[in-house]
Amino acid sequence: MNPTISIVVAIFNRRDELFELLNSLTAQTDKAFEIIIVDDGSMIDLKPTIENFAGFLKIKYFRKDNSGPGLSRNYGARRAENEWLVFVDSDVIVEKDYVENIKKDILEIPCDAFGGADKAHKGFNLMQKAISYSMTSVFTTGGIRGSKKAVSKFQPRSFNMGVNKEVFEKVGGFSEMRIGEDPDLSMTLWENGFKTAFFDNIAVYHKRRVDFGKFSKQVYQFGCARPILNQRHPDYVKISFAFPTLFLIGYIMGFMEYFILGKGVILAFYGLYTFMVLFHALWVTKNISITGMAVIATYIQMFSYGYGFLKSWVLLNIFRMKPEEAFPSHFHKN
Repeated sequence: MNPTISIVVAIFNRRDELFELLNSLTAQTDKAFEIIIVDDGSMIDLKPTIENFAGFLKIKYFRKDNSGPGLSRNYGARRAENEWLVFVDSDVIVEKDYVENIKKDILEIPCDAFGGADKAHKGFNLMQKAISYSMTSVFTTGGIRGSKKAVSKFQPRSFNMGVNKEVFEKVGGFSEMRIGEDPDLSMTLWENGFKTAFFDNIAVYHKRRVDFGKFSKQVYQFGCARPILNQRHPDYVKISFAFPTLFLIGYIMGFMEYFILGKGVILAFYGLYTFMVLFHALWVTKNISITGMAVIATYIQMFSYGYGFLKSWVLLNIFRMKPEEAFPSHFHKN
């Protein structure tokens, strides 16, 4: 039988992005799906935007007090009618064959949950394209994303993620984490014997953050979340998670070597790294302006994530703080 799909969108304020997402969903080649929009306490009225699409899409709209994306997705999932839950962020745009390909892949690739890649749309601005490069580059923490060859065991991310509803309910859905709730769910699925898969033909266009300051804060929070996830799921800890921190420490040591010893051996490696990122970004983006910003975004990602990881690791493992005490904003308040 053809799989049935409920698309769940948790949203806070992003009215313009919601319009673009819904507009892309009206163009689907397979129109047999429902959309559940959970307004997570937005400070602007989203109903007029949703009403524009009421005659074209099967939409259910719910508004609730703010609790963060994870619990809002759980709220939407409980109200879904169909067999498969598909979670997308409100700031994505999907191709016209998105739903069609999901259903086809579910039938062809046995799994309990799946995910796809993200990429930059040709209509995105230069900053968005540069940040998208950094978040998907082989030279950053994004190197494990976006390719079947790049991953051995894929962790679906909530900007483009599907889960069998029965399985989702068995593991309790998303946890109380506000940051890192999607890899937390993926590893919980593995621990309960469920299988995840990467679908390479369902990539979404993801807008992400629109300036370096917001991007730095976002990846810093991701870095803080990783040691928390390591505590929750020790069987899936990898040394590669610490690479951005080692990158940051190495950079600091390089400057110390230069100013104290008058040598630049360590910094020479960073010069080589910068050249490789520059060359690769130019080859991928074919735009010199995007390339320059992509190099900056790459360093911001490595430094901010690395600092967040280091701070979190020290607080959790040296000072023995509980995650909820060290990073209260990373968890839902009950």
